[in-house]
Amino acid sequence: METTFFSNKNNRLLGALALLMFIIALGAYTQYTFKQSEYLYSGPTTISVIGEGEVSAIPDIGKFSFSVMAEGVDAIKAREVSNTKTNDVLAFLKEKGVEEKDIKTESYSLYPKYKYEQRPCPVGSYCPGDQVQDGFEVMQTISVKVRNIDLAGDLVAGVGDKGATNLSGLEFTIDDTSVLKEEARKEAIADAKAKAEVLAKELNVRLERMVGYYEDENGGPVPYYGMGEDMMVKTAMETAPASPDLPVGENVTKSRVTITYQIK
Repeated sequence: METTFFSNKNNRLLGALALLMFIIALGAYTQYTFKQSEYLYSGPTTISVIGEGEVSAIPDIGKFSFSVMAEGVDAIKAREVSNTKTNDVLAFLKEKGVEEKDIKTESYSLYPKYKYEQRPCPVGSYCPGDQVQDGFEVMQTISVKVRNIDLAGDLVAGVGDKGATNLSGLEFTIDDTSVLKEEARKEAIADAKAKAEVLAKELNVRLERMVGYYEDENGGPVPYYGMGEDMMVKTAMETAPASPDLPVGENVTKSRVTITYQIK
């Protein structure tokens, strides 16, 4: 009688055990494969395009700011001097037609001043001075919105004549940009649609429907100046009382959108 590997009882047991281990391993591998397939993307195929649009417009308002500084032997006196100087400047602005709603205090500070007094000191030695309070100082910063742009030069020069200091920030801009933003957005959307159609044609696919939209919120108006802001303020001060010609240029309002389309 011929003897085979499975004739032995122990060998048959080992064979059965090996087969069982193989079945268990195969089941584990199958389960792992199914688990991995859960993370595979099975949704619709999409493409995303970026569209840009911009609209130019001539500024309709001007803006600038200035400071009023005053000193006094005490806080009350410093405030009195500051109020007098500030009211003088504000009266000038109102005489020129600037409305009260267009004049805004940006900051107001009242703080003590100090000076150093030298101590009596022996010859050849170093003696630090003492810090002594020397009155109070008031600093008030005011911003002005100029609706009549032709008066911008007169106003800047005038407040300087009235004792204002730190004249800065003269710029020309658009008071209400909502309409310009809407127009720029429409251009950006049209640009994105056109790009999507071209891309779909090049990929030999068809646009099914829009499935995503994102708009960049940082597309506000960007001013363009004929000369720098500091130069405009300097020109206004040096040519007073004549009104300088201040070029206002154009403001550009930009929009940037991203549109995602499902394709087939």
